[in-house]
Amino acid sequence: MPNPSAPSADDVAQATATLAHVQNYLHTDPSVTDVLPLLAALLDEDTGVPILLGDIIRNAAHLVAQEAKDDSDEIRLIVGELREAAQEATDWHVLHWDVQRLSGHAFGPASPPAS
Repeated sequence: MPNPSAPSADDVAQATATLAHVQNYLHTDPSVTDVLPLLAALLDEDTGVPILLGDIIRNAAHLVAQEAKDDSDEIRLIVGELREAAQEATDWHVLHWDVQRLSGHAFGPASPPAS
């Protein structure tokens, strides 16, 4: 399998811009039925953001540990924090089960606030 090409900073910025677009869309109070497919893709147990983010951070920690010129306490602390954050991000993948369970419920338009 060939090595993938390195993404550019613009590629990463485009990915985060897409996430910001989803965030902005959610602020418009769309219906849950419109949001569930977005959540399903974002939280997919194999390819969703938590899995990808966890793997990215975990790999970054490995690279830092491997290439650090010194083995200082500060480097070990940073690598440890990155590994901890990677595990926390990966743990969020269980939210895909919640999205699947939500799909089995009926949702209607939001009720206006009581006066």
